[in-house]
Parts: sequence; C-alpha cells; structure tokens
Amino acid sequence: MTDSTDRRQAPTAHEWSRLRSLLPYLAEYRWRVGLALLLLVIAKVATVTLPIVLKHIVDSLDRSQQEIIVLPLALLLAYGALRLVTVLFGELRDLVFGRVTERAMRRVALRVFEHLHALDLQFHLSRRTGGLSRDIERGTAGISFLMRFMLFNIIPTLLEIGLVAGILLLNYHPLFAGITAVSVLLYIGFSVAFTEWRTRHVREANRLDSRANTRAIDSLLNYETVKYFGNESFEANQYDAHLQRWEYALRRSRLSLGLLNTGQALIIAAAITGMMLLAASQVVEEQMTLGDLVLVNAYMIQLFLPLNFLGFVYREIKRALADIARMFQLLDENAAIRDADDAGPFDAIQPVVRFEHVDFGYSADRRILEDVNFDIPAGHKLAVVGPSGAGKSTLARLLFRFYDVDAGRITVDGQDIRGLTQASLRQSIGVVPQDTVLFNDTIYYNIAYGQPDAPREAVERAASLAHLDRFIAGLPQGFDTPVGERGLKLSGGEKQRIAIARTILKDPAILIFDEATSSLDSHAEKAILSAMREVAADRTTLVIAHRLSTVVDADRILVMEDGRVAEAGTHAELLRHRGIYAAMWRLQQEEASEASSGPGEGQPLAD
Repeated sequence: MTDSTDRRQAPTAHEWSRLRSLLPYLAEYRWRVGLALLLLVIAKVATVTLPIVLKHIVDSLDRSQQEIIVLPLALLLAYGALRLVTVLFGELRDLVFGRVTERAMRRVALRVFEHLHALDLQFHLSRRTGGLSRDIERGTAGISFLMRFMLFNIIPTLLEIGLVAGILLLNYHPLFAGITAVSVLLYIGFSVAFTEWRTRHVREANRLDSRANTRAIDSLLNYETVKYFGNESFEANQYDAHLQRWEYALRRSRLSLGLLNTGQALIIAAAITGMMLLAASQVVEEQMTLGDLVLVNAYMIQLFLPLNFLGFVYREIKRALADIARMFQLLDENAAIRDADDAGPFDAIQPVVRFEHVDFGYSADRRILEDVNFDIPAGHKLAVVGPSGAGKSTLARLLFRFYDVDAGRITVDGQDIRGLTQASLRQSIGVVPQDTVLFNDTIYYNIAYGQPDAPREAVERAASLAHLDRFIAGLPQGFDTPVGERGLKLSGGEKQRIAIARTILKDPAILIFDEATSSLDSHAEKAILSAMREVAADRTTLVIAHRLSTVVDADRILVMEDGRVAEAGTHAELLRHRGIYAAMWRLQQEEASEASSGPGEGQPLAD
C-alpha cells in the first residue's frame, strides 16, 4: 500500500458524494440535529438584532436628535439579553450536537477497524502501518470538523449574510446592500481561488508528514534490527531527511497563508472603508443618524469576522473531504477471502483433514505447491519436513484459509473449507507460529487471549502445560509482568511457550505447530515436546518442522521438495528408504554430535 497522502488530490465529485455516507449517523439523532439547527437560528437572529438595538441606543443618546436625553435602560437591558442569548444558545447548540459528532466518529472508526480485520492476509502483508493509522486518525478528525463547520460555520454565515443584506436593502440606500454583496462575493472568490493554489503546499506538507511518520514507526518496530547493525545514526539521518523536506513544505505553506491573510485584509478594509464613507456622507446629509452609521459598521465587522476564517475553513473542508474519502476507501477494499453465501458452520471434535490435488502460488510467477495430496486421519499427527521454500508453512496458511487454493481443494470431515464460515473454521484451529508476536500487555493477557472469557484457573493450567509456571513464579509481578512491544522483554523461547499456552487455552479440534520449537534450547524443547504430545494426543495435528528430532513420533511424515510431496512414511520407514529424509536425518545428527562435543572435546577449531 502506498502512502495515503501520495494519492490525495483536491476533492472530486466522488469525495463530495462521501458526505452521503454520514447521513445515516445524522438520521440516527435527527431530533438532536433539528434542535441544534433551531438553537443555531435563534442565536443567529439574536446576533443580527444586536446592531439594530445598538443603533437605537446611540440615537437615544444623540443630543442632535432630542433635547432631553433619558437613559435607555430597556434598550441596554435588551442589548445585554441578546448578547447572553447569542452565547448561551451557541453553547447549547454545541452540547446538543456534540453527541451526534462523537457517536459518528466512534461508529465510523469501529466500522473501519472491523473491516480491516476482515481483509485478507495479502492486504496486511503489503500495508504500511504508519500511513494506515494516519488515514484512520485523519478520517475520524475530518468527520468531526466537517459536521461541526458545515452546520455551525458555513450555514450560519450564509444565513447571516442573507439577513444583513435584506436589512440593509429594505432600510437604507441600495448601495449599502450592493457594497456588502460585492465585497462578500469578492472575498469568497479570492479566498476559494487562493486556497486552491495554496492547498498543494498544505497537501505536500501532509504527504511528507505521513512519510516521516511511517519511517519513524517502521524504524521503531524494527528496533532490534537497528541495534544489531548499529544503524541508529543512519535511521536518525533518514528520519531527519524526511523531516527536512516536511519543514520546507511547511514553510511554503506558512508563506502562502500570509499572502492569503493579507489579501483578505485588503478586501475587508476596502469594503468597510467604502461603507463608512457612504454612511458618513449620508449622516452629513441628514439621511442617516449616528446610530445608523454604528449599525452599518457593526454589520460589516460582524459579517467579516466569520468570513475571515473562510480560507482556513474552505481548506480544512477540502482536506476533511479528502481524509474522509481516503478512510472510506479502506472500506472499499474487498477481501479476497470471503464466506460463500451458503457457507455453513463447522463443528467437529476429531476432524479428518485432506488436501486433494492442491495447487497454489502467491502470484502467477511464484508457484509454491503443485498437486499436493495427503490426509490427516482423525486424532493423528502428521509432520511435514523439508528445506526452506519447499511450501511447508503455506500448507498451514491454506488450511487456516488465509488464502484459497488455485486448484484442487482442502476438506475437513469431507467438507470443502470454502463452504464453511471462516469464523467457525478458524475457531476450530489452533496455531503456534514460528514467529510469535505478543501484545504489549501482561503475560496473563497474552495467554488469556486464546479464550478471553476463560477463568483464571484455566489460564494458569494452560501456562503449566506449556511449562511456564516456574518461569512466571520467579517473576516479581508474576502473571502481571508486562511483555513489552511485540514481546521484546521476553526471550524467544518464553514467547514460544506463551504462544503454546494460549493455543492450549483455545482448546481447538485441529492443531498446527509451525516450527513451534524453533526458538527453544534442547532442554526447553524436550519439555515443550512433552507438552505438545499431551495436548495433541486426541487432536488432529499438523506439525511443520525443521528439526527432525521433534517429529520422530509422528504417525506419518511428509517430505516436501519444490512444492511437491517427495516422500511419505513413518520415521523408521523413511530411514529405511534411504532418500531425502534419511540424508537430512544423518546431516542433523552429525551437526548435533559436533555441537555437543565442541572444540574442547578434541574437535579442532575451524580455520
């Protein structure tokens, strides 16, 4: 997946149409939306009425208009009341509508999160986590901005412009309404056109920000690799290079914003100056009062205050639309692996697993399996061995239905797994992977993840079966010990045993051990093998292994080579056959013998 902002352009009709996706969230609280709009109208009418009351206050205090000046107490109280109504109803509006915005953000974020988990493995293998997280973060923030500003900035501003233009047209010289209309249109036209120009600088800054963020997250996720090669300075320089490009883009964005603000200020100054000159001449000619002049000035300031943010609002609306569209594009991603319309549940205690003439490749030019045939009888253990790249782990991925076969089929109890619901199939399969990644939480949480609602006794029993009890008892915090990001605070063997424990807790009908003892020393391996035998005793089990010593007790062993089943039989049968398996066994026995004797036992050191 490319960086999200690489593809971000100015909002298109398609992006504007994304607004329709938000309507269901508004409709869910239609009474709140209606009440918020009513409060908005009341607050805006009070705002527009303020200059009229102010005019009458000024006129009542003008000696040229009357001989005796009386304190206009009622008008002053009305002015104060209108000020209070403007603020109070605005706050009430925000309180009423806040629930709608927050619920929409929550519902959309949850929907995207659930959809991402529903997507196939291929999508997640090619994703860039940093950019993806920014897409979701910006999308939900865009929803909040769009809902609030469309309803509480754009609509009220348009309403206020209409009301002010109507009042000026009905009560004063047509030029006042004309200057107001022309200045507002000129201001809007300039702001929109200039913002279109400067948006590319803002977009470039966002794109570089996402790239820098992606680079930082990728580096931190590979903390150990960075340390292994001593590349801290290299990573810092790479990150700083991204930040430097971001800094330059941000500087251009800031300069263009200064030009925008200057242009807007010129239009506002020219409009207010023109209005005041016209109003002053009308006062001199006694066609208007001083109160009328104050009213006109108040209306112009009142109009241009919200318009002063138009460039910012327009730019942010564009960005919000692009961010929302990008987030909703994630929902448009179609999962390659889906349940069939007539998919049924799977529930079996000791299922029979069968691969029938299976062909598979990750791409057209990368074929992995060819005409693979084998079966695992109910309650039996089948081991698959062979060199790296032979397709061993692919068998587990296909059985778990991370991918679908290109030809042939895989069945459990005679049912094609493509005809079963993914949830029921995967609930029946427990996997202990070669590379165990843990959640950044406690040991207890990571074991209990196999069955989150399991009682504590069951979690402790699973830990005991995986030979974790003595290790956990020796920790000051015991089960509550944090494991760190991806389990970095634990050794490979400890992580592997936690993976075995949570699979034991899941209690599946089918077990898959994918190099499950690869990170263990000989002593720990013997302990885990004992636990694995106990757990797998009455389950249909697929063991993928590199160390042949771990599978000698398997009911049947397959030897994979170049994506095909080259040999099959028991350990004893394959040794008698004197083929690939026998050669591998002999080589590993020699390596084990050399490792156990060491140079101190008479073995010469290598040159």
